[in-house]
Amino acid sequence: MTDDTRVTLITGGGTGIGAAVARRLLEAGEAVAVTGRREEWLHAFAKELGEPESLLTIPGDAAVYGEVSAAVDAVLARFGRLDAVVANAGFATHDSVADGDPAGWTDMVLTNVLGPALLIRASVDALRRTRGRIVLVGSVAGFVPTPGNLYGATKYAVTGLAENTRRQVTEWGVGVTLIAPGRVETPFWDGGDGLPPGQLLTADQIAGSVVWALGQPEGVDVNTVVVRPLGQPN
Repeated sequence: MTDDTRVTLITGGGTGIGAAVARRLLEAGEAVAVTGRREEWLHAFAKELGEPESLLTIPGDAAVYGEVSAAVDAVLARFGRLDAVVANAGFATHDSVADGDPAGWTDMVLTNVLGPALLIRASVDALRRTRGRIVLVGSVAGFVPTPGNLYGATKYAVTGLAENTRRQVTEWGVGVTLIAPGRVETPFWDGGDGLPPGQLLTADQIAGSVVWALGQPEGVDVNTVVVRPLGQPN
């Protein structure tokens, strides 16, 4: 890589949308770091790609500030700069506030809401130096209420976090984009009732939107992108 090669850090990058974004960026000749709690998934992902020098895998929990901050430090130590972060880590408990199991809610709220905020806090100084970009992966569920859906409430929080962050960092030359997917065929649905009916987006299609946002010309800040499969009414 050259001194001006763009470097992106992706949380939850071992599978699904995060992995698809990483693949696209690596194919474009960029440098990528991915984090995830499951070290074996990260190893498998790196092995699948041939363990390129431009890929750094970092085990860690997106909801623990010390681990997020250490990931940013590892990226700077390896590549010397940080140009973009993608807050992708998140999951759903697939239950409701009226009849669900609260035991799983704390981890979901911390990962989905606190995680993106911690990534912003840990990376913002480096991004100010490169006039970089922040991408938060939200959800259509962060715009359209679903009965009893606490996951949707966490994504409403991400929707607000994106705009609140933009209003602070825009004067520093840092861009902020919220990518809000509709139904996507990813491991997100594991643990629920399986894939929903109808047409679904692929992780690679959403990755295309993320990479498009990251590649906007200097001075252009695309703020909210909602991407649904045709046929999804809500």
